[in-house]
Amino acid sequence: MKFTPLALPGAIAIEIEAETDARGFFARLFDAEAFAAQGLPTHFAQHSLSRNERAGTLRGLHYQAGRPEAKLVRCVAGRAFDVIVDLRRSLPTYGQWCSVELAADRHNAVFIPAGCAHGFQTLVDRTELMYFIDVPYEAQGAAGIRWDDPSLAIAWPLPDPILSARDRALPYLA
Repeated sequence: MKFTPLALPGAIAIEIEAETDARGFFARLFDAEAFAAQGLPTHFAQHSLSRNERAGTLRGLHYQAGRPEAKLVRCVAGRAFDVIVDLRRSLPTYGQWCSVELAADRHNAVFIPAGCAHGFQTLVDRTELMYFIDVPYEAQGAAGIRWDDPSLAIAWPLPDPILSARDRALPYLA
């Protein structure tokens, strides 16, 4: 596995290192020792799946206010523009964002550190993202910030996103 630090502290792009032959390939998607060596969690309390029927679907920007969660996110069908926003006030990167394109055919993933908001926009129809989350979900801690917050100026790739009513009503970061 190849771990590449992103612009935000603790955010890491993860690529597989496939061993190929005439049958196809074999690759590790998760390795507790390799994750531990990177300072990443090796236990995930929750595994979740997000199915999105149409290209342009945007989910986010979500985070847990009470008990921040770290996530490992992988695209298992389709492609998505995945965004991380740093909400850790103690860091100079507070309010900054970075992105990774996740694609099922690349088998890549992204690690989102605790204290960051997360969102994505699907780039093709029938895109699925699998989440591995380090702590159990707490509904009362569910929070978010607007996807189109001008202070963030996120360059979402597709215009006119498909949003939930909840995501449309999220507050701005300020």
